[in-house]
Amino acid sequence: MFTWKKLGKVFAPERVEGRSWLKEFAQAPATLLFDDFVRVYFSCRPPSDENGQYVSYSAYVDLDRTDLFKVLRISGQPILSLGGLGEFDEFGTYPVSVIRDGQDVRAYYAGWTRCESVPFNVAIGCAISKDEGKTFKKLGNGPVLGYSLDEPFVLSGPKIRRFNDIWYLWYIAGRKWKQVDGRAEPVYKIRMATSRDGIHWLKLNKDLIESRIEEDEAQASPDVFYANGKYHMFFSYRYSSHYRGKEKGYRIGYASSLNLTDWVRDDAKAGIDVSEQGWDAEMISYPHVFELDGAIYMAYLGDQVGRYGFGLAVLDGTFE
Repeated sequence: MFTWKKLGKVFAPERVEGRSWLKEFAQAPATLLFDDFVRVYFSCRPPSDENGQYVSYSAYVDLDRTDLFKVLRISGQPILSLGGLGEFDEFGTYPVSVIRDGQDVRAYYAGWTRCESVPFNVAIGCAISKDEGKTFKKLGNGPVLGYSLDEPFVLSGPKIRRFNDIWYLWYIAGRKWKQVDGRAEPVYKIRMATSRDGIHWLKLNKDLIESRIEEDEAQASPDVFYANGKYHMFFSYRYSSHYRGKEKGYRIGYASSLNLTDWVRDDAKAGIDVSEQGWDAEMISYPHVFELDGAIYMAYLGDQVGRYGFGLAVLDGTFE
């Protein structure tokens, strides 16, 4: 079993001033390391419009490498513009995952569009930064990973990694929509695709993580880390209905693999759960694991899926 020591909440979006597009949420943290600071990308929202509709933008906060609770700067504008009329990312970019590629930085992100019969649909896009990850320009007007016969809707939650010169993209794919108290709720499972160039993808076309709490368990945010000859995945999961509170809300799970395609789930090893009180007492989700100066950290979201920011935990011990 892993043991994570919670360090506290690092970033609170409601305290940010002078950015009308960043008023709440700091969702799905993803890191990019620099010599003197750690850049943490996240997704945020302005207030809803007169119809109660939201849009989502992606931004970053730079943290002092020697003190991760010291904020050095916050992006002055979204890192990526929303898509044009009718495009897959017209109404949001959430979440985002970044990786260095030579002198460039690539961002893989979920683009949101609104629907009529269900609230939204999502596909995965790619964008490139030429200025060390400050701003990104998408490769084209469409996604790099879209719907298919086996994955008909809601492709989201991208996490990009590269092992042995192969690009790996973990993501979630919708399995069904459920009507719960007159509201359509999505059920999605964790999947994977591989690529030689990070643009053209071959889908594995199978669910990677078995369901545990119920058949329609929804899984998200698969973050993969390699250590001691084994691949480790931390992810989040929830019930398919009434999940916006503590009892059935998001929790963090764990699975391991020797070959990246066959995973053994063992949530008892995850080593982190909700707190007795405070900002993460109802739910925790969207884990992101990274190594920094000899320590292993997990950035994660608290209540209401990051509405009030993200926090950090540090691993007590090593990966086995």
